[in-house]
Amino acid sequence: MTPTRVLIADDQDDVRGGFRMILDSQPDMTVVGEAADGIHAVDLARTLRPDVVLADIRMPRLDGLEVTRRLAAHTRVVVVTTFDLDDYVHAALHHGAAGFLLKRSGPTLLIEAVRAAMAGDTLISPQITVRLLRHLTPPPTTTPAPSPLTPRERDIARLVAHGLTNAEIAVRLVITPGTVKTHLANVQSKLGVRNRVGIAAWSWQSGLTTPGDPSAQPPHPTQPTRPDTL
Repeated sequence: MTPTRVLIADDQDDVRGGFRMILDSQPDMTVVGEAADGIHAVDLARTLRPDVVLADIRMPRLDGLEVTRRLAAHTRVVVVTTFDLDDYVHAALHHGAAGFLLKRSGPTLLIEAVRAAMAGDTLISPQITVRLLRHLTPPPTTTPAPSPLTPRERDIARLVAHGLTNAEIAVRLVITPGTVKTHLANVQSKLGVRNRVGIAAWSWQSGLTTPGDPSAQPPHPTQPTRPDTL
């Protein structure tokens, strides 16, 4: 298969270098160009015709939201930023962004965001997803249909909807991260959703998850956890 061609737009040299190192290490990806400002990013995108553009929001000359607006009709744009302000998220998605990722999300989620964009999916950082779903998902107005999930799968879906990672869910339920991943795959299949965002949306819409559930507060593991890919 032809590797996914990626253009990186960020005004920080070290960020561009780090992203290039991560993406070029993948057999199905190659970085074809870098831009340090928005105008250069738009020009390079029109010249190089990358499959995916990774665009920071706060760039000189033209910000990432305007870059997204100008390119999204013809190119998949994933916004990667330090700032998770709701206005930025809404504007990026309104302009056609194929993903919204926080820089602190880590390399695994960066790679998955590019792959999701190529698959026609939209990956949003889990922290942002939970907040958006809480505000945008209306409470159920009718009696929900019987859940197709087992009790353990419902526990996992509820914790996903509260933003816990696989490792945090494993700690909470006293199971292995591998077991969590297996359950998540089963949940996705039963619900007919493509990723953990879909699981979270179903959990909120079905009334399985409610705000302020104290049992869903993230634990405090002794070691940092890695981002999830499901």
